Amino acid sequence: MTRRGWLLFALMSVIWGVPYLLIKVAVEDGVSVPVLVFVRTAVGAAILLPLALRGLRAARLRRHWRPLAAFAALEIIVPWWLLADAERQISSSMTGLLIAASPIIAVLVGRLAGGGERLGGARWTGLAVGLAGVTVLAAPGLRGGDVRSIVEVLLAATCYSIAPLILARRLADVPALPMTTVCLGLAAVLYAVPAALTWPQTVPGGPALASLAGLAVLCTALAFLVFFALIREAGPARALVFTYVNPAVAVVAGVVLLDEPLTVAVVVAFTLILAGAVLATGRAKATPEGSSVGTPDESSVGSSANGDRVGAGAVNGASSGRGR
Repeated sequence: MTRRGWLLFALMSVIWGVPYLLIKVAVEDGVSVPVLVFVRTAVGAAILLPLALRGLRAARLRRHWRPLAAFAALEIIVPWWLLADAERQISSSMTGLLIAASPIIAVLVGRLAGGGERLGGARWTGLAVGLAGVTVLAAPGLRGGDVRSIVEVLLAATCYSIAPLILARRLADVPALPMTTVCLGLAAVLYAVPAALTWPQTVPGGPALASLAGLAVLCTALAFLVFFALIREAGPARALVFTYVNPAVAVVAGVVLLDEPLTVAVVVAFTLILAGAVLATGRAKATPEGSSVGTPDESSVGSSANGDRVGAGAVNGASSGRGR
């Protein structure tokens, strides 16, 4: 990978590893969930819109409005609410680790959805190991009364696991940047009224305002631009390795900046979940028809008028890192 590729890789490892920290800071300062999601989506969409318009084909988007709406709901509208609400009770590092189970859940969802891919012994082992890690991490919280928050994060992880199926099966020919902008804009419209009703009567503190700005500008608008650039620079197969680094960034950020506890359970859970994700999402040898499947390679990268087309598998693979 080139020096530019490594720089983009490092940026994505951090940018989609810190949203949990920023969400925690904002909600701890009293920012409501609707306001947080509205600001993030509205500002993100506004920044991306001028770039998206250059390659926008409105007719194509209109033809796909149903899967676009479903994808927006499962990738942004529902999980971003769930994550922000959950972090009112649980730590940002726990949230980041639980979300890291998304690739593991995705394998199960794909299997239940009728995917033709066979799961070998290593991948079944990965599922078992990853789920064991989730159990290790969630068990203390379940005993301590954080059942709702943990369930919310796992539901968000499930949303992130289902959304890629819609993307791959129904939206593969839609340019990525316009699609992302439309989904963010739709979410902003839906959250506008709830945000207005829960708008803070006093201006939040500096850390909360900085967190909202960071979520919208860095973790949303800039993140997607860097992500698409990384895919073009390095190809999906190598680029998507950053999704395995994001949980580590989330844990380190929470421990160092928010004094969240680094317990034995967190370390064990991180190891199990990461190992499980690597094994469960590893490349399969072949489908029953004999075609190779697994981590997408460079051949899945296409081009468009504005250079933002990436393979559906590439955007798929990043779902677990979007935090998002």
